[in-house]
Parts: sequence; structure tokens; C-alpha cells
Amino acid sequence: MHQSQPSEQELLKSVLQPLLEDFQYWFSRSRSLLETEDIPFLSDQQQSDLLTRVRNAQQEVSTAVMLFNATDGQVGIETATLVPWHRLVSECWQVARQWRSSSPLPPTKDIADDSEP
Repeated sequence: MHQSQPSEQELLKSVLQPLLEDFQYWFSRSRSLLETEDIPFLSDQQQSDLLTRVRNAQQEVSTAVMLFNATDGQVGIETATLVPWHRLVSECWQVARQWRSSSPLPPTKDIADDSEP
């Protein structure tokens, strides 16, 4: 049986919409980390600059989402716009990973401690 190809609009919705949601999620997490934690391996200026870039990217993504929704998924986004967002998310992941590895972890409860007497 021959399957029909998805329309351009269906393809945009199935690919672009989740991608934009991912950007919103990761920029929100990154912003929270940068606003609430002292990142010891970044200078105050570096942390402030990264936070500013995250805030700007969040605004850009929010605008893209509004346009996408207002046009019922008929508007795409140029790759030239997506690439810097992707790079910024990657940079934030690296900062978060390094911050987690340099932060003392709270004591964990051993699985064996959960057993019933």
C-alpha cells in the first residue's frame, strides 16, 4: 500500500514544534541555574554574559513560537537562526555538566536502606 507523504505544514509541525519546545525547556533550565547558582569556574562577567545570551535566545524562541502558532504551523525558521540556539544550548549543557561535577553531591541513601525490617 502506498503511503502519502506528509504535507510541508505537517512536517513543520512534527519537527519544528518539538524542537522549539526543547529550546524553551533547555533555555529555561539554563536560566534558572545561572540566576540561582554561583558558577565558580565562570567569572561574574562570564556568567552574566551567558545569562544575557540565554535570556535573549528565550525571547527569540518565544517570538518564533508565537509566529509559528499564529500561522498554524505554516512558518518555518531558517537554519541560520536555529544554529546559534543549538550552540548556546550545547554551551549551557557543558556549563551545567561541569558545575554538577564540581559541586559536592548531597548524601545519597543506599538502596539497601530501603528494605523492610
